[in-house]
Amino acid sequence: MKGKPWTIEEEKRIRQLLAEGKSVRVIARALGKTRDCVRMKVARLGLEVVVQSENQPRTTTSCLELPPELPSIEYALKLLVAAMEQLRGPGLDKTEILRLRSLIHAATVYQAKVAEFIDYRGIEAKIAEMEERYERLLGEKAKDMERKQCDRPISATNTQ
Repeated sequence: MKGKPWTIEEEKRIRQLLAEGKSVRVIARALGKTRDCVRMKVARLGLEVVVQSENQPRTTTSCLELPPELPSIEYALKLLVAAMEQLRGPGLDKTEILRLRSLIHAATVYQAKVAEFIDYRGIEAKIAEMEERYERLLGEKAKDMERKQCDRPISATNTQ
């Protein structure tokens, strides 16, 4: 069930409150929305609430810094295993559990996306190979056509 649409002013306000380091709970109360509604809107706007240590304020990030290289599958799997091992330990608070679960989910999605990417790269390579073959075959066909025209007997009408 959809609620009422967000106004431009509400979107500006959510950005402002996030920039001020306000929590989702505080933002929801200020805008008269539910916490889940605010979380979904934050995600749709491409923003992120970053939870830091107790004595540091919460901050938001609206842009991501792209790495120069993709992490290896081995790195993603190590991250996955490390997060799973960390979850097995006692004394984790709810925020840390959610963070670790997010890491596990991200590593799993990353592995699937890398597999898709590798598959696409393989398809691209096959297409490039087929295009080269096609060009080569066209060249060979053109040469055959030229040879056939050269090998034709000249008719008597053409020589006069």
